[in-house]
Amino acid sequence: MKSIDVLNVVEIFYSIQGEGANFGKLAIFVRLSGCNENCWFCDTDWSHGTNMTIAEVLSAVQQYPCKMIIWTGGEPTLQLTDEVLGHFNGYFHCIETNGTNKVPSKIDYIACSPKVTPELLRENFKSVDEFRYPIGVGEIPPRIEELPPAANYFISPLFVGEEKKRFSRNEENLTYCIDFVKQHPAWRLSVQMHKLLNVE
Repeated sequence: MKSIDVLNVVEIFYSIQGEGANFGKLAIFVRLSGCNENCWFCDTDWSHGTNMTIAEVLSAVQQYPCKMIIWTGGEPTLQLTDEVLGHFNGYFHCIETNGTNKVPSKIDYIACSPKVTPELLRENFKSVDEFRYPIGVGEIPPRIEELPPAANYFISPLFVGEEKKRFSRNEENLTYCIDFVKQHPAWRLSVQMHKLLNVE
């Protein structure tokens, strides 16, 4: 197998996790380019990036006083491997994935926002730390019994429209998700607070 020594990176930044079970925790986000899906509601331009050596990525990460890395995208499993992660010893590795591929074994925390069927999820994962389903009015996530075991099952209201950071434009989706959780208490609500707070 060819050794991987370069990653195509959209951005590296230091911020709080804005959603899911790790909301509010400080993390270093490494956003990798490329995706094998094209979701209409995606809020990230993952189509371009800069080639960086592993050493350059590690140097960028090491400037921050934090030991949690969130590998995100796009779809990070298109580039991320155990070989790559082996260069980042001492870090707690989280991944945000669409569920289309298995994740490297060195990943410590899996946050999956599925874009595939429960059947494929069961093939790719024995378990995950959290599922996050972005939904709008009228949409329903799969039954929990269909999914691999998870510590957390979230639904997240879609932020849509030209002014994605304006709460008022998305109030119907939020209300729908709250009502859904009230009727299905095994699910929890996860709002993308980084958008509401206007933080990266």
